Amino acid sequence: MTIHHATSQTSHHEEHKGLSAKGLKAGSVGLIGAVVIGVSCIAPAYTLTAALGPTVSEVGVQLPAIFLVGFIPMLLVAFGYRELNNAMPDAGTSFTWASRAFGPWIGWMGGWGLIAATIIVLSNLAAVAVDFFYLMLAQLFGNPELAELSTNLPLNIATTLVFIALACWVSYRGMETTKGVQYVLVAFQLVVLGWFAVAAFSHVANGTAFDATAISPDWFNPFAVGSFSAFAAGVSLSIFIYWGWDVTLTMNEETRNPEKTPGRAATVTVLVIVVIYMTVALSTVAFAGIGEEGLGVGNPENQGSIFAVLAGPVMGPFAILMSLAILSSSAASLQSTFVSPARTLLAMGHYKALPHKFGTISPRFKSPGYATVAAAVAAAAFYVITRTTSENALWDTITALGMMICFYYGITALACVWFFKAEAFRGARAFFFKFLAPLLGGIILLVMFFKTAYDSMDPEYGSGSSVGGLGLVFILGMGVILLGVVLMLVMYRIRPEFFKGQVLAKGN
Repeated sequence: MTIHHATSQTSHHEEHKGLSAKGLKAGSVGLIGAVVIGVSCIAPAYTLTAALGPTVSEVGVQLPAIFLVGFIPMLLVAFGYRELNNAMPDAGTSFTWASRAFGPWIGWMGGWGLIAATIIVLSNLAAVAVDFFYLMLAQLFGNPELAELSTNLPLNIATTLVFIALACWVSYRGMETTKGVQYVLVAFQLVVLGWFAVAAFSHVANGTAFDATAISPDWFNPFAVGSFSAFAAGVSLSIFIYWGWDVTLTMNEETRNPEKTPGRAATVTVLVIVVIYMTVALSTVAFAGIGEEGLGVGNPENQGSIFAVLAGPVMGPFAILMSLAILSSSAASLQSTFVSPARTLLAMGHYKALPHKFGTISPRFKSPGYATVAAAVAAAAFYVITRTTSENALWDTITALGMMICFYYGITALACVWFFKAEAFRGARAFFFKFLAPLLGGIILLVMFFKTAYDSMDPEYGSGSSVGGLGLVFILGMGVILLGVVLMLVMYRIRPEFFKGQVLAKGN
């Protein structure tokens, strides 16, 4: 059943087994708008400040190699996403495509993986935005004590909830408002990252760097990493840093030329990001080295946020721009990250996999209003719970997040292989893009998922926190997946028609 056939059928009989429009505002995003929202969702400034330290602590100077290795499965999976999108542009992406390929149960869990990952990261983004908000105030008013305000738990939680509410409000107003906010925030963040890289390299050239380290070809050799566990942990972190490009596909019912634009935007986004990351990673390590003392990138003290430590020494009086860039990066990403879970929840409500309310559209803004607010409430609740129970929760959720991402990207990539199995051998292009690339990408990510899950059972993994002898990262990652299974069984009792294959049929 081709998609065009399905769409014509659904217009006659909405309840038939095909895909159908959700009522989102069509044609509101072009290629550049989609790439900007994709880059924003990945949030290079926020992501690098959070991930450079932990990744260096795993793999040392092989940081660029690991960034490149993490990029490979992402690109392979992006090709699979593009093929699925060409065949069935649907805002439900992972959920819809896995349901069409593997049936309702795996489809539901694919959707859950995306929603859970994005809700976890929304709470993380808000937390980072709050830290940098107070740091920026401290720099503006020349009063270091203001930066300490973010450690005041009640104030921290209150400010975080305000950030989440503001981002939710912009997202609720639809793609035009989202896009307008994003152009400004993304451009600013890229200029500052470029400035930082140039300044760091010029310090190295002038002999004023903290621990000038000459870039060598060895940095790009992934086989120089000490152990497979360190390699896997490094790749898991580098998957986290690329994650978010698939937002360009969840907007597919709102883009111009929905079969082509979202897939192109995803590929362009991933390529732009890898260039930014390589430049900043090389300049940071060249300037500060990987030592565990002082400004070294390997210093555990610096790992929460490497740019908070390095911006002053590298950029001098302009260091405040870096605080602003990370604040705008996390705020921009907080806002654009709402796009994915809201559209997945919308599709799940629309196809009767969740309560009916999730499938409703704001009549005024043509956006998934109820689903957007639900995602905000869930992110706020998750933040309050993890923040009040564990200081290390932020660190551990980022590692658990890598597991969730590998889980649903892996499922989606294999859905591409299975869905197109009949046409995979009809020529070189089909073989590579519909079979080989998504198969390799999906297998790599699922291997990473099981390897990280196994390693994270060790209480020493991540922050070293444990519950009943099991690592906190494992508990967080598996707990979220098990919660999904429980909710799925509840939904099976409430709305069985989706699970009986009466709404979204397996296609071929």
